[in-house]
Amino acid sequence: LPTEGRGRLFKRKDNKYLIYLPKDLCEDSMFPFKVSDSILVKVRFDAGVKKLLIEEWKEPQQKA
Repeated sequence: LPTEGRGRLFKRKDNKYLIYLPKDLCEDSMFPFKVSDSILVKVRFDAGVKKLLIEEWKEPQQKA
């Protein structure tokens, strides 16, 4: 079973959205991101099943 926790998605007064994740979840050794301050992420969703996918953002390789 995947590790899971209860977080929260909310809208701020400046119309930005934030996702809070539980500390225990993010500090688990199996958590897929190693974050010291912040990282860029790619977010996508499948509205049909109400799932949100978050992946680390990888910049495309520059061609020489």
